[in-house]
Formats: sequence, structure tokens, C-alpha cells
Amino acid sequence: MSKLLSIITVTYQAEAYIENTLRSIFSQGEQDFEVIIMDGGSRDRTLELAQNYASQIAHIVSEPDKGIYDAMNKGMKLATGKYLYFLNAGDTFAGPDTLHQILLDLQKDPDVLYGDAIFVNPAGKAIGLRSEVSPHPLPDHLTWKDFDKGMLVCHQSFIAKRELAPAFSMEYRMSSDIDWEINCLKLAKGIQKTAYPICRYLMGGASVKNLKTSWKERFQILSNHFGFFTTCMNHLIIIIRGLLFTWQKRGKYW
Repeated sequence: MSKLLSIITVTYQAEAYIENTLRSIFSQGEQDFEVIIMDGGSRDRTLELAQNYASQIAHIVSEPDKGIYDAMNKGMKLATGKYLYFLNAGDTFAGPDTLHQILLDLQKDPDVLYGDAIFVNPAGKAIGLRSEVSPHPLPDHLTWKDFDKGMLVCHQSFIAKRELAPAFSMEYRMSSDIDWEINCLKLAKGIQKTAYPICRYLMGGASVKNLKTSWKERFQILSNHFGFFTTCMNHLIIIIRGLLFTWQKRGKYW
């Protein structure tokens, strides 16, 4: 019998992070979900630690891949849940009953469920909500057009029906998630915001470490969806907004 939610976790050399993520999932005391681990061929203790939870995990796959989005696509093909949720190694649910709240909201049958994220620095300290510590306020009624000035929802706080979710584009190495979210939202009719943060998001991921590539890809993605000239104008607004936000919040969260 298929589950309501498929949680897909992509890992590679993640021995320092994977147990926190799995403990966060399985300590929630829920049943109506499955976990799929897509590992890129780790040579550290990632798989050994994952095997400690093997009886609770639907699939543990370890093989070479073409990057995180290839691994996500492989995970989607194995998923049987009505909904898809990608929780990276190192990220966790926001609280001890978050999964319970998510499953209750999914029973209302939205096409997309989205929420805020708690930013956590590499030392494990919570910095604040993403909507507060970045110049990206979270709309109460999200549409794909809200992404014209950047990514409003990190994929760890974005849950979509499997039947409408397309594959991640392999054209992008760092930013295919924003393209995927926009495409999901274009197809979605019922879009619901949670009243609670969904995840604790560990800062310092691949896109942060490769900012130049990420920015170039995001510009290309937004141009594809909103047009080149509109995206150019919006990026001027993004720069100005970012500078003003940094000045207003200076020292508050760091």
C-alpha cells in the first residue's frame, strides 16, 4: 500500500549529517510516509549509518550519479507516495511534530504545500526564519509569478503532488530546484501555505559554495520563465533590495 508522502534524501559523503536527518524523520512517530535514500557512491560511513535505519527505509541506493538533480530524479522514479518531499542530508524537520502537521495538511489534498524554513549555520545555531533573514518575504498565496525576483521557497519547504511534478532539468547544475518549483506551481491549482516552518535548513550547501554558477543559472531560468528584459530589470531591484535589507538588518542575525 502506497504512503501519503515520499521523503527523498540525497547524500554523498554525508557521515557527519545523515544521522541527524534520519533521526529527525523517524522520531516523529508517524507512519504514512516512506523514505528513499539516493547516495552518490559515498566512501565514508554514510551508508553504514543509514543501514542502522534500514528496516524503516523503503530504498537505500548507492551508485554514481550525474549530480544532485540526477539523484533526485532517480528518487522520484522510486517514489510511490502521493506527494514528494526532498530533505537533504543535514536538514531536519523544524520541530518534533512537524511531520504530523504536514500529513494533516496533505489530507486536505493541496497540489502544493509550502512553508518557511529555519536557517541554521554550520555550527548548528538557528539564525532565524528564511523570510526574516533574507530579503524574500513568504507570500500567503504563492503563485509561480512570485518567483520573478528569485527563489522564495527552498525545496526543503516545498511539497508537491507526484502526479504533477516534472523531472528536474539536467541543464542546470546548481539551480534546477527553482525551475522545478516554478514548473510545479504552473501546474498546481490548490496551493497551500503552512502555519508552521517545515524544516531546519543547514546553510552552506553546494549552491552557496558555487555562487557564481548558481547566479548565472538562476538568471537563465528566470529569463526563460519571465523574459530577458524583465529579468534584467528585476535583478536591478534584487540588488537594491538586497543592499537595503543588509543595511537594515546589519548585525541582527549574525
